[in-house]
Amino acid sequence: MSRLIPLAQVRNIGIMAHNDAGKTTTTERVLYYTGINYKLGEVHDGTATMDWMPQEQERGITITSAATTCFWRDHRINIIDTPGHVDFTAEVERSLRVLDGAVAIFCAVGGVEPQSETVWRQADRYHVPRVAFVNKMDRIGARFAGVVDQIRDKLKANPIPVQIPLGREDKFVGVIDLVRLKAYRYLDESLGAEYREEAIPEDYRAEVEESRERLLEAVAETSEELLDTYLSEGNLSDEQILEGLRRGTLSGLLVPVLCGAAFKNKGVQPLLDAVVDYLPSPADVPPIEGSAPETNEAGVRTASDDEPFSALVFKIMTDSFVGQLAFVRVYSGHLATGDKVINAASGKTERIGRLLKMHADKREEISEINAGDICAVVGLRNAGTGDTICDPKNPIILEAMQFPEPVISVVIEPKTTADQKNLADALVKLTQEDPTFKVSTDQETGQTIISGMGELHLEIIIDRLLREHKIAANVGRPQVAYRETITEEAEGEGRFIRQTGGRGMYGHAKVRVYPLTDGTDFEFRDEIRQGAIPKEFIGPVEIGARESMERGVLAGYPLLGIGVTLLDGSYHDVDSSEISFKVAGSMAFTDAAKKAEPVLLEPIMEVEAVTPEEYMGDVIGDLNRRRGRVINMEPRAGFQVVSVHVPLAEMFGYATDLRSATQGRATYTMQFDHYDEVPRNLADEIVARAKGLTTA
Repeated sequence: MSRLIPLAQVRNIGIMAHNDAGKTTTTERVLYYTGINYKLGEVHDGTATMDWMPQEQERGITITSAATTCFWRDHRINIIDTPGHVDFTAEVERSLRVLDGAVAIFCAVGGVEPQSETVWRQADRYHVPRVAFVNKMDRIGARFAGVVDQIRDKLKANPIPVQIPLGREDKFVGVIDLVRLKAYRYLDESLGAEYREEAIPEDYRAEVEESRERLLEAVAETSEELLDTYLSEGNLSDEQILEGLRRGTLSGLLVPVLCGAAFKNKGVQPLLDAVVDYLPSPADVPPIEGSAPETNEAGVRTASDDEPFSALVFKIMTDSFVGQLAFVRVYSGHLATGDKVINAASGKTERIGRLLKMHADKREEISEINAGDICAVVGLRNAGTGDTICDPKNPIILEAMQFPEPVISVVIEPKTTADQKNLADALVKLTQEDPTFKVSTDQETGQTIISGMGELHLEIIIDRLLREHKIAANVGRPQVAYRETITEEAEGEGRFIRQTGGRGMYGHAKVRVYPLTDGTDFEFRDEIRQGAIPKEFIGPVEIGARESMERGVLAGYPLLGIGVTLLDGSYHDVDSSEISFKVAGSMAFTDAAKKAEPVLLEPIMEVEAVTPEEYMGDVIGDLNRRRGRVINMEPRAGFQVVSVHVPLAEMFGYATDLRSATQGRATYTMQFDHYDEVPRNLADEIVARAKGLTTA
């Protein structure tokens, strides 16, 4: 198959950063200078090409990763613009999994922010080579050297500036290239498309020499040959510096750092040069590892058109015009429209309907794709995120992606019966698109519960239900699954007598109930003497008691930890039946349980919060406010780990509160531990609410 662009001239890169660092603005400038767009799109105006969703345009944030392709210096660059908000971390995760390199953008004022740390760790996990771009150099308080120090200290990386800023803050006019030792001044009248090459100003000489020396030392350490040349000659040629920087970047030994102000159209072209010069092509990254579906035998795929076809589905998107789009990254081989592939995970064969090259929400139909390409496929009916599609004759399962578990849940209910029919279908589509979005049904309440990574995440989901799927829904807090129990012994009696002409119904039972302390939910003893109740009617009494337990006596929640002893009763030779004694058993149990000082129980969760030391006081204070009880505290790699027992009812909204209190740096996990008694004042409220005495 013919390849238009050699594999060595392909770059698959992601733009990653903290929220509001300038990812989308930088991508817009890249598209403008590479000739893809004829005008500059702006995030704040809602005109950015890559933020095409209405929710993105309204909020000025990136929600879903958008793919596009551009050309620079005869190289094809496939770009994925990723979200910065922590709620959409899965978008970053799956993008980094399939990219060969990344541009990490930092705000010159904010520096290394919490989400910068998160995305940097994600890139570390997938061994993605990076270049850093310090953006917003024109803002008051911008400090290039300070951000470089933060990258070194906070991210434990080895940042090597290849540029320094020309001018400071509002006087920022361009960059000084430390490799070629030239100053580039950007012309405002050409929107930064043109720049003037100048000699380095005298007042920058000392700074340039010092920075250049550090650059040469870092480059020399990337190979023995360069080190020998540097030690013997005291300098390196431009070609040798570029070669050393590329080698150091690909191996992860160093991170080239550039600077600019994307919004003011300064410094974007050198960033494109850096992508071409320093970041890897698909041929530069190690072969992708995988395993055979049936034998589990390890295998690899090299980035080559001659290898068997293999690709990873990293994103599913539902399009109102073409149906389901599967975004794939091709690791080996080639694929043409109409080819058959196998989904290695499920074993199902699929036929490729159409191949589309994506530009945000716009698409261009193509006939074939090759190793190293990223595109969208139409026609994969059974594919999900993380699935491998491959040559049916040479199946392989590529290493899948791991996604975090949801941290927040809410109840969703359709507003009308018409919405009811469509809600389930819409939720299925959204779960296919987003692996961190989960839908479940509460077995006790029958409510539909949706779970996600944060309140913003769920807010966007609900907004999409309304706009894309035309479904109106009410959203509320999930109902906590309370329980009831008794605290004392008590006796009760149940008589069930019905006489309706002909054969009647007669059942009579006396029971004692008592609390169980050994963790058992239910226990039944028969202490009937002298045949007061025939043996065949004792079983129905137990069944009646069990059924009554399910209904509760305080607020309708199931009872736990109760022992029942059948003490006495009576029967009728003709009218007694199993049904009669089942009802009598239920009545006797309810009577006794009401006398046995019933109390309400609530689920207690074991919460483990991992927080930086400086926020420890705030985190513990917040958990105490939520009726939490600290079990254990221990240091772990510069963080504090706190284990706490907290009632589930107090944990709603905790994810957002924790992030707010710790600048997004703390995380937590939560799992059910046990049931415990609800404080009396809260129990009275819950009971009143259950009986409809209050709407609060």
